[in-house]
Amino acid sequence: MPAHIDELTDDYDVIVIGGALSGAAAATLLLRKNPGIRVLIVEKSETFGRRVGEATVEVSGYFLGRVLGLTQYLNESHLAKQGLRFWFANDKVMSLDQASEIGPRYLARLPSYQVDRGILDEEVLSRAETAGATVLRPAIVSNIQLVAGGLQTLEVKQGDVKRGLSARWIVDASGHIALLARKHGWWTPNTDHLTASAWSRWKDVKDWDGRELMEKYPDWAAAQYGTRGTATNHIIGDGWWSWWIPLKGGDVSVGVVYDTRIVDFPQDGGNIGERLKSFLTRHPVARELLENAHYVPDDLHHRKSLSYYSKTFAGDGFALAGDAAAFIDPFYSPGMDWISFTVSRAADTITRQRAGEPTVFLTESHNRDLTLCHTRWFDALYRNKYQYLGEFDLMNLAFQLDLSLYYWGVVEPVFSLGEQAYLAPPFSPPSGRIFAALMRTYNRRFAKIGSRRRRMNMLGRMNDRQRVLIPGFTLKREEIWKLLPLLGAWLKLELTEGWHTWGGDRIAGAATGSGKDDA
Repeated sequence: MPAHIDELTDDYDVIVIGGALSGAAAATLLLRKNPGIRVLIVEKSETFGRRVGEATVEVSGYFLGRVLGLTQYLNESHLAKQGLRFWFANDKVMSLDQASEIGPRYLARLPSYQVDRGILDEEVLSRAETAGATVLRPAIVSNIQLVAGGLQTLEVKQGDVKRGLSARWIVDASGHIALLARKHGWWTPNTDHLTASAWSRWKDVKDWDGRELMEKYPDWAAAQYGTRGTATNHIIGDGWWSWWIPLKGGDVSVGVVYDTRIVDFPQDGGNIGERLKSFLTRHPVARELLENAHYVPDDLHHRKSLSYYSKTFAGDGFALAGDAAAFIDPFYSPGMDWISFTVSRAADTITRQRAGEPTVFLTESHNRDLTLCHTRWFDALYRNKYQYLGEFDLMNLAFQLDLSLYYWGVVEPVFSLGEQAYLAPPFSPPSGRIFAALMRTYNRRFAKIGSRRRRMNMLGRMNDRQRVLIPGFTLKREEIWKLLPLLGAWLKLELTEGWHTWGGDRIAGAATGSGKDDA
């Protein structure tokens, strides 16, 4: 049971601000690595509600299952995920089966999950408490004072009672509230990535693998050997994409993310749920799925600015974890990967300082590695990606290149090295530069080609009646040679179309806010 404020001691070794996944996982790792450590978790909510970030991928799936030990729980209480799937349309697409599709043909080889975050967060917090953490909830944190090398102090308030506390370390896992980053001026909006989002949960969304759609589109159904519905499905348009994530019990999380420089999301026409449905049903695949669906009225959300980062990730006495450190973009579901890396690094930095290692060295390498990771991650995958996101052929090539490098550069080390791999986040030294440069280069080139197509009114030419069903990847290192035909396809694209942009062709709308479209 959570503690009452009167039951607290005056000082702790670590105070964790935020008890959801990032904070509870950080506490769990600290307790495991430091027997006898005194950890307090302060959580503002009495119970967790639903939140976005419901899809894991292979790296975060390993972290949840094997590092936190949740595999049995995840299989019992959530859904096994079957990869990523993408749907495209143009003016020729009148029905779901005519839309172009990218995705796996078979079931997934490696575990990942579709999770109801409120339920998952409660479980991880409960396990952290069982492991020895003191949990104070609901309670509000204020007046945080950082003292390098000394005791960090803050005030907690529960009901009408306020109390001062101290700790050698504070872990900020406060999510997008980002208490420390905002308080100290480290919080920085990513003005190179102007994205926004609207989302809700829906009931009675059609079953991708159900009898109704199978009878209506038999050839479409027969083309897929695994299941479509338990994938993270992405229905995509020019400058926007939507996620469709099934949850245990039948609800579906549906949200749209859009580049505000390209897309005008409806500002009129009812509440967020009504506007979200109006926007999505312009796409024939979404129109089919939402035909009889309705949104949950008290579960409507709209965030006008998504991407930000902290200029500082750690110091002598504090560390930031998860969304309190940065948020880039939900495309490809990287959020829990980022949690896995930042939580692991925070716990390791604190553990090593407690063992007597020089704090200056630890925090310098912590900041260097996570800063490089974040910068290269954004440049390699997301900078101007919305310029070509809605193009089937460009996204097909980008996705297979991205997935190949993710499997052999990020996933394979996790399964080979285990928990230790989370201490070296993607794109960090020493080997991250080469892969980041390759990914940054082809992403930049595809963005320029997509931008040119928009200006030339050439968007979506291959968005109908194309289907790429990928047999899947393994973790065998020799399979990296599968990159060669993908690189060959990129070369062919450059010689047939890309050469038009070799002269420094500008990216429309990326800096000026021009080039908007409704959908």
